[in-house]
Amino acid sequence: MSKNDLETLKPTLVALPKEEVKTPSMPVEVAIQEGEDLRVWTEDDKEKLIGAGLDWSIVESIPERAGACREAQSEWAKDFKSHEEAEKEWLKNAPEGFTLRDSLLHAFRYAYRNDEGLVAKVAVIAEGSSREDLIQDMNDLAVLGRANTAPLEVINFDLTQLDLAAEKADKLAALLAGAKSESETTSEAYNLRNRAYTYLKEAVDEVRACGKYVFWNKEERLRGYRSEFLHKQNLRSRKQKGNDEEIAA
Repeated sequence: MSKNDLETLKPTLVALPKEEVKTPSMPVEVAIQEGEDLRVWTEDDKEKLIGAGLDWSIVESIPERAGACREAQSEWAKDFKSHEEAEKEWLKNAPEGFTLRDSLLHAFRYAYRNDEGLVAKVAVIAEGSSREDLIQDMNDLAVLGRANTAPLEVINFDLTQLDLAAEKADKLAALLAGAKSESETTSEAYNLRNRAYTYLKEAVDEVRACGKYVFWNKEERLRGYRSEFLHKQNLRSRKQKGNDEEIAA
């Protein structure tokens, strides 16, 4: 099972040097399928490949490496989707929070305009514009307003806005914590996926290199040691380059 493959290989994947970890150069599901196809293709060439110095255990390890990569890809995709949903929820609620904060700052600056101490406190609260600042600002404004209601009442400020600000701060804090938590999880899953891809690619590249050496002049066998995806991609690139040259001429 892919999950078991990932658990078995995780210590090996984690131990890979950071500088050797690669991001996928093709869709991961394609890389996995090509790896599994290569394992089947090599069976008829086993003796010749071993005779050329290939460690056959590398070939035999491909299914497990592919399984680990498949599971790591699935886990990353799941966490990435959760992260997107958390971010969407934050983006949905944040604008109302910024509007409320700006409205409170506007009212406080006017209501407290004759009190230098309160004006200074409002100025400090107004500093910064990050997501964390928004949450802290609304909570600080609620606390400051509740402690100094008289000037606010003079301008007929709706004091229930203070309670609303405190509630919004709590809600946005929870959403931001969820988004950050998902982001960290996604980062870990992404890193593990890349490591699993790298480990699979190492085996596939080694086997392909040997196959290309052995069958360099036998197209019927050589084709099984090429990446069909990259081969088609290169053909499209050459075709596009030819078209561009014709246009330029």
